[in-house]
Amino acid sequence: MPEQERQITTREGTSPKIISKLSLPTRAWESAMKQSFAFDNVGYEGSLDGLCPSSQMTISTIRILGMTCQSCVKSIEGVISGLKGIVNIKVSLEQGRATVKYVPSVVSLQQVCHQIGDMGFEASIAGGKPASWPSRSLPTQEAVVKLRVEGMTCQSCVSSIEGTIRKLQGVVRAKVSLGNQEAVITYQPYLIQPEDLRDHVTDMGFEAAIKNKMAPRSLGPIDIGRLQSTNPKRLSASANQNFNNSETLGHQGSQVVTLQLRVEGMHCMSCVLNIEENIGQLPGVQNIQVSLENKTAQVQYDPSCTNPVSLQRAIEALPPGNFKVSLPDEAEGSRTGHESSSCHTPASLQRNQVPGMCSTTVLTIAGMTCVSCVQSIEGLISYREGVQQITVSLAEGTGVVLHDPSVISPEELRAAVEDMGFEVSVIPENYSTNPAGNHNAGNSMVQTPGGVPVSVQEVAPRAEGLPSNHNAGHSSKSLPSTGAVAPQKCFLQIKGMTCASCVSNIERNLQKEAGILSVLVALMAGKAEVKYSPEVIQPLRIAQLIQDLGFEAAIMEDYAGSLGDIELIITGMTCASCVHNIESKLTRTNGITYTSVALATSKALVKFDPEIIGPRDIVKIIESKTSEALAKLMSLQATEATVVTLGEDNLIIREEQVPMELVQRDDIIKVVPGGKFPVDGKVLEGNTMADESLITGEAMPVTKKPGSTVISGSINAHGSVLIKATHVGNDTTLAQIVKLVEEAQMSKNPNKHISQTEVIIRFAFQTSITVLCIACPCSLGLATPTAVMVGTGVAAQNGILIKGGKPLEMAHKIKTVMFDKTGTITHGVPRVMRVLLLVDVATLTLRKVLAVVGTAEASSEHPLGVAVTKYCKEELGTETLGYCTDFQAVPGCGIGCKVSNVEGILAHSERAGHLNGVGSLPAEKDATSQTFSVLIGNREWLRRNGLIISSDVSDAMTDHEMKGQTAILVAIDGVLCGMIAIADAVKQEAALAVHTLQSMGVDVVLITGDNRKTARAIATQVGISKVFAEVLPSHKVAKVQELQMKGKKVAMVGDGINDSPALAQADMGVAIGTGTDVAIEAADVVLIRNDLLDVVASIHLSKRTVRRIRINLVLALIYNLVGIPIAAGVFMPIGIVLRPWMGSAAMAASSVSVVLSSLQLKCYKKPDLEWYEAQAHGRMKPLTASQVSVYIGMDDRQRDSPRATPWDQVSYVSQVSLSSLTSDRPSRHSAAADDSGDKWSLLLNDRDEEQYI
Repeated sequence: MPEQERQITTREGTSPKIISKLSLPTRAWESAMKQSFAFDNVGYEGSLDGLCPSSQMTISTIRILGMTCQSCVKSIEGVISGLKGIVNIKVSLEQGRATVKYVPSVVSLQQVCHQIGDMGFEASIAGGKPASWPSRSLPTQEAVVKLRVEGMTCQSCVSSIEGTIRKLQGVVRAKVSLGNQEAVITYQPYLIQPEDLRDHVTDMGFEAAIKNKMAPRSLGPIDIGRLQSTNPKRLSASANQNFNNSETLGHQGSQVVTLQLRVEGMHCMSCVLNIEENIGQLPGVQNIQVSLENKTAQVQYDPSCTNPVSLQRAIEALPPGNFKVSLPDEAEGSRTGHESSSCHTPASLQRNQVPGMCSTTVLTIAGMTCVSCVQSIEGLISYREGVQQITVSLAEGTGVVLHDPSVISPEELRAAVEDMGFEVSVIPENYSTNPAGNHNAGNSMVQTPGGVPVSVQEVAPRAEGLPSNHNAGHSSKSLPSTGAVAPQKCFLQIKGMTCASCVSNIERNLQKEAGILSVLVALMAGKAEVKYSPEVIQPLRIAQLIQDLGFEAAIMEDYAGSLGDIELIITGMTCASCVHNIESKLTRTNGITYTSVALATSKALVKFDPEIIGPRDIVKIIESKTSEALAKLMSLQATEATVVTLGEDNLIIREEQVPMELVQRDDIIKVVPGGKFPVDGKVLEGNTMADESLITGEAMPVTKKPGSTVISGSINAHGSVLIKATHVGNDTTLAQIVKLVEEAQMSKNPNKHISQTEVIIRFAFQTSITVLCIACPCSLGLATPTAVMVGTGVAAQNGILIKGGKPLEMAHKIKTVMFDKTGTITHGVPRVMRVLLLVDVATLTLRKVLAVVGTAEASSEHPLGVAVTKYCKEELGTETLGYCTDFQAVPGCGIGCKVSNVEGILAHSERAGHLNGVGSLPAEKDATSQTFSVLIGNREWLRRNGLIISSDVSDAMTDHEMKGQTAILVAIDGVLCGMIAIADAVKQEAALAVHTLQSMGVDVVLITGDNRKTARAIATQVGISKVFAEVLPSHKVAKVQELQMKGKKVAMVGDGINDSPALAQADMGVAIGTGTDVAIEAADVVLIRNDLLDVVASIHLSKRTVRRIRINLVLALIYNLVGIPIAAGVFMPIGIVLRPWMGSAAMAASSVSVVLSSLQLKCYKKPDLEWYEAQAHGRMKPLTASQVSVYIGMDDRQRDSPRATPWDQVSYVSQVSLSSLTSDRPSRHSAAADDSGDKWSLLLNDRDEEQYI
């Protein structure tokens, strides 16, 4: 055997140490192995993998009979491992086998069997040809456990725990986090268990508990031996028939087959690495690529060594044992030679493809200590498929990765870095102060909260040593350049030094830190001068290092780079209010020390602390479109999701709380009662009711069953359900609503081109006004602001909150008012409209029926049940009801229960009535408690329980349903005894407000997410002839934009989250004071008193205010037009000359007259209800159903048939009204309605949904 260069390595923990490097002939094996075994005996691990070429090592299986306990196992392993040529042995008591890794040139398998036989056991070689050991060494079984460690107070505790745990036998890695109070330990489960690790930490004086532990992520020797022993030729005839259709191309007898397998059960990147690392080591496997997104594994293998069935069994045998592999019907693989120069692996083919849309992911990485950590992370991640660029900052502890999300996801990136031993988390996309995304800091037109377009341009950023991560994650330009950054100095004040030893201690420890170039400490002055590299370390970190040594350290104010300043040009500011708005916003920002904004020069000077905030962050704050409405919308999104792993029969085998940014499509998520649905998805298992008012505006919950769609941000009202994620991240419905609101705030007026057509005339007029303003600036400068200030104050006194002068001036131009229905035209709360008794009063009185029904519905959380209970209590005059038992609620159907103690309620209420002076007290009745069996619900629920509904009762229910009401039936003791009609009642002033607006020449439109039947009924009552029903939030925005493009000024009146995009888009958004916070923040006007007549009053006040502004301008211009020629001496020939004091008096009189004119608005009185009724007396006429035009969604084709159609019996997947929620007529199209929710996005579908139902 030729001499080869070999190494003998030992390993304590994970640190390899080279003991010797020598040239050994074949006969030197004996001494080398003795050295290895000697290392094992003294507590180290000896490895012969580097000593023996992989081709000379063999793994085989031996059958052993006669083993009875673990003592037998240990005895065999101890004796056989001492034989020459034995590399490794693993004995399984359960399987009665031993897997032996040995060198055939040193020892034979027969010798091993003979040695085992001498020990009193029966040993024989297992069937099958011994396989050569793979080209890569067998991975050690490893597992990961997380411990919760409490009681750590400083870094010394962390170092103590890490040092102790790492010394334990079987511990591979240990990482302790002081901030998270946890320890992540990688260990070998056959040497040590998590409970032992916990006990060791507890023995150190800390409180430790096991948070979670993962199964080993590699195959053991027994598994590999069993899989290698599989004979490829033993395929069944059926399996061979499936795979004989593969096309083959041979090269000198060497061939490779490509096979694609379907793998179920993977849930993270660790599963991918688990399969790739273990299956890639099997004999004959040339390459394997696993896709987590597609749930597939592509394997290139040699069919002479293995087969598809063996690969299937190998993957399914991997721990934790939950992988399920399915073979294709036909293996359409191509075989290529190993030596072909044109052969490309799938990985290389993927890298040569043109990348798709790139995404930037920002990772926070804890645990990096030096530049070597940075280089190792960048080196490993940059070679991952789909990664275009990665930059890691040691000083900031972050990594910015530019990658293709279709190839590698943020979760896979996080898992890859975490597997290197670091603590990693993904920063969400909306983490910055501007969730809108990227902005151009060079020149960007934005909208300030006051409605003023602002353009911010960065002129002269002057800040040294700025952190590079302030704009990380927003643009690829934010990645640091490769050029070197000049070293910088900082000065620190140090207290606590007493001698030269302290100086030496500080200098010695600081110079050990990466990035610190030089340290000079002055004992007498108590100061330190540190020269450092800003790319690696920052002054605050240096001060922290000194404090960790036991001294007090503070950064001196005058050190270079301690403060930065930036000068910005801000265009679009029109008044002092804009200046105040920008200054107040910047002043409230952490890290900004000084702000000065000049209106005259349109410049802003900002001083800031570069350790806290960067220049681009300041630009983004000024440009920021983020309002309170967006913040409240984003707060509706769940922050975490419970992702579950399902086993056989859909049993949950694992639950894990993960951040929302890590949830991926097709994940299975569990939602408990009262929780928010974190993503859009489909219900897989369970039945519940969901509150989807953020989309539909309807307060009534929607029934959800397997196959139904759910909306992110909606609330799960009742049962626990499992959903499958279909839209995640920015694709969810809630994210689209946020985007709609944001876009609407940026595009208030889509017809700006109209104003540009008169630029020339306006310029000429503007120059003339400028001359007059120079002559007398006070009067003209006060004409508009004073009127606006007084007008907004008067509006507030009358219950109308107007946000600024722009809405006040815009209101008088409104030509179209769009009303939402639920909560705006109606009260938004269901009320009992009618109770119909269907039995003889002598048999069952109305009071007893109300007492029974009220008691039964008191246990229901459904809004209809709450309305019925409230009505019954009011009618009975009591707050106490009877007893309810065996309560059962079936979503979408009704309730059933048993009610008792009703007689006591009736007796108490009658006694209370007589005590109030009504007649005399009746004789005592039999107070024996009677139990009633009660059923309350729709037709289907009562028919399901065996009751027959007559045609008269059904017709009465239909009449109420055609009016937009919900009709429910009541059965007591098996007898149908009553019908209750419930509806969301129209506000009393709604019809009067609509008529008044129409008399003012304003078009009124009803736009609602409810169904057409209810929308038509409400429109008929209030007198609106044009209705848009079953619309989505995007439809409302589109309809507002459509009217604006026609040159109309549009006002939108609403109260719900689903109305907020349209409120922001409209020229004047009006929110109801009792509405949601999101709608109030997005609107320009808020009706505090919840009175629709205030919409009319706001327009009326706007007209008065604009008229007063015009009067002020006329007064000011008259003074100027008359006074300027006289002051200039035009009338001197006729003896009229003004003295200087006269000019001053005229200027003062001009300003005073304008202010007094504006103050006359204080005398404004809002028209009262009697005035509106007098104006409308004799003119209000109700509409018929045929006079109301109803349009579905954005479709303008009229549906003017008032008769019920099959559509009226279908509950739309995301828009359900009071009547449709308890839809009690079975629909043959219900399945199709459910399917329509998957074909089209809830927000982006602008087509006619009816054609898909």
